[in-house]
Amino acid sequence: MTPINQLRLIGSFMQTTWLPKFTSRLEFESWQAKRINIFLRTQLKNSSFYRDFIGHPLDQLPIVDKSVMLKNFTAMNVEGISLDAATNVALKNEANRDFALKLDGITVGLSSGTSGSRGVFLTTEKENAKWAGIVIARALPCFFLPQLLRGSKPIKIAFFLRANSDLYMALQSKRIDFRFFDLFIGVEAHLANLETYDPDFLVAPAHVLSAIASAALVGRIRIKPQRVISVAEVLEVDDKVRIEKAFCVMVHQLYQCTEGFLGYTCEHGVMHLNEEYVHVEPEWLDKEKTRFIPIITDFTRTTQHVIRYRLNDVLRVRQAPCACGRVSRALDAIEGRCDDVLWFASTASGEYCPLYPDMLRHALTSAAAVIPDFRIEQNADTLCIAVADQTPQSLCEVEMAIRTLLSRHGLKAPKFKVIPFSANESIAKRRRIVCNQRPANILALAAIKPSNARH
Repeated sequence: MTPINQLRLIGSFMQTTWLPKFTSRLEFESWQAKRINIFLRTQLKNSSFYRDFIGHPLDQLPIVDKSVMLKNFTAMNVEGISLDAATNVALKNEANRDFALKLDGITVGLSSGTSGSRGVFLTTEKENAKWAGIVIARALPCFFLPQLLRGSKPIKIAFFLRANSDLYMALQSKRIDFRFFDLFIGVEAHLANLETYDPDFLVAPAHVLSAIASAALVGRIRIKPQRVISVAEVLEVDDKVRIEKAFCVMVHQLYQCTEGFLGYTCEHGVMHLNEEYVHVEPEWLDKEKTRFIPIITDFTRTTQHVIRYRLNDVLRVRQAPCACGRVSRALDAIEGRCDDVLWFASTASGEYCPLYPDMLRHALTSAAAVIPDFRIEQNADTLCIAVADQTPQSLCEVEMAIRTLLSRHGLKAPKFKVIPFSANESIAKRRRIVCNQRPANILALAAIKPSNARH
C-alpha cells in the first residue's frame, strides 16, 4: 500500500472510531441525508446510467438489482469497464489462486454466486484503504487499540474464504499481520499452519469456524483467538454454541457482500447496520415491520455505484434498543436469502404464506432431542429432509418439529421426503434451508419478488 493510501486507511479508521455520538435517530438521519446529498451531487454526473437523474433526490432514483447491474455494468462504473473484461480478470485470479491481477489498476472480485449469476465488484486502491480503515474500527476490540497504536507487535488475523482480494489485503501492514487461508484446498489442510500462526483474530464463514472449533474441542488444534468473527453466511445457533465453547469468546459477525460493508456486531453482541456509510431503505415484508429486504446506497463508493440496490437478503429487526447506545438500526438476525423462504398453504384460506428460515431454525434447535446437521429443501409441495448421522429418531424429530411449527402458524403440512445428506464443501456457502421450487399455484408476496427495478 502506498504512503498516501496508508494515510487514508488511518484517516478512515480515526473517522469511524470517533464518529459523532448522536442523541437520537432523527439527528442521525439528518446528518446522513446531508452526506447522501453531497454524494449524489458530486457522483451522478460520473456515471452514464445515472446522468438523467442529476438533481433528483435519492427516493426518485431507480431501484436496481443484480440483473440490472450486470446488464448495465459498463454504464454503472465510472471507468467504463465492461462486464466481460472484469469477469475475465476475476476468473484468471481465481484460476491461478494469486488474486494479484488488476484491471487498469482496479481490483476486481466475484461473489460466490449462491443465488444464481455471480456478482462482480470493482474498487480502487483508495477505496480499499478506506474500507480497511472502517473494518478495523468496527471489528477491533478496544483492548487491542493500545497494541495497534504502539505497534509493539502486529495483530495477527487469520482469514478463511473462497477467494482473496486486494480489498482484503489492504488490511496488511506493519501493525497488522493479515494471513489468507485458501478454502479451495480445504480446512483440514490448514490446521497445522493455523496452530503455528496462533491468530489473535479468526475470521471465516460460520461452517468453517464450526469445523475448526470441533477440531479444537477434541484437542487436534490449540489456538486462542481473542476475537472470532463469522462472515459470508448465516451464523446458525448450533455453530455459535460450538465455537464459543471451543474458544471461550463471543462470536461476532461482519455483514459484508459484493455490494458493500453492511453491518457489524457491537461490543454487546448485537448486529448493527453500517449506516454511517451505507443508507439502508427497508422494503417491509410484513405489516408489523419485523422483517425487511434492504435496498442499499453506499455513499462512499465512487468507482462502481451502488445506489438503491435491492439485495436478496431477509433481515429481522431487533425490537429492543441496544445497550451500546448506537442509533443505527439493530438486527436480531440475518435470516438468509429471499430464495430461502418456504411457502405453505393456509389451513383457513388455502392461500400460500411465507415461512421464514429463522422460524424453522428456531423450531429445530428447540426440538425435544438434539438434531444433528440437517438440510431442508422445498420442491413445490414436497419438503425434502436430510439429516447427518441419520436415524429414524432424528428424522422423526425433524418432521415433528416442522409439523408443530406449521400448525402453530395455521399452515398445512406438506408431503415429506427423506433425501441423502451430503456435507457442505468448505468453499461453498452453506445453506441449510433452501426453496428450490415454490408451489405451482403460489401467490407470492410482492415484496419477495424483484420490484421497481429499472431494466
